[in-house]
Amino acid sequence: MVTAVIRCGWAGSTPDYVAYHDEEWGRPVRGDDLVFERVTLEAFQSGLSWLTILRKRENFRKAFAGFSIPAVAAFDEEDVERLLADTGIVRNRAKIEAAVANARAAAEMPGGLSELVWRYAEEPGRVAPATLADVPARTPGSVALAKELKKNGFRFVGPTTAYALMQAIGLVNDHVADCHVREAVTTLRGA
Repeated sequence: MVTAVIRCGWAGSTPDYVAYHDEEWGRPVRGDDLVFERVTLEAFQSGLSWLTILRKRENFRKAFAGFSIPAVAAFDEEDVERLLADTGIVRNRAKIEAAVANARAAAEMPGGLSELVWRYAEEPGRVAPATLADVPARTPGSVALAKELKKNGFRFVGPTTAYALMQAIGLVNDHVADCHVREAVTTLRGA
């Protein structure tokens, strides 16, 4: 008898979501450029489906120089115009300009972006959400993280976007209690 694999409710609708959920979402991500990539993608997702961003992620990586903070921080108006013409990404001037401004802010950040963001990691041991209805859209931690990022010059990082970032890079573990990935993520967060 084959046992069905249990995943978080949002993860089973497409193969893209299954792969993202099973292999990436909630696993700890460290390193300034890697965290910058996630901050940027979460900002671009604002108001859109995550699936849209996920399917365009490789295009975003090419367009934004692999999310190298120094490279994106050096982007100028010509680069912004180039990005606005790039059909492989989301072409929103405010979000593109925010990504460039955020790279410049990250480049100036004492200790680095990854270190700052990881100060807001929740302690392991929080009760696992039983269902998606138990997963918040924002928390006091995401409000504080958004405020800290904005204080450092970041744009498009409100509390909801900050919480999505926290979930995506492992600052919290919001895999539901019976999800087959939850235990592995808990272990990785504790390591």
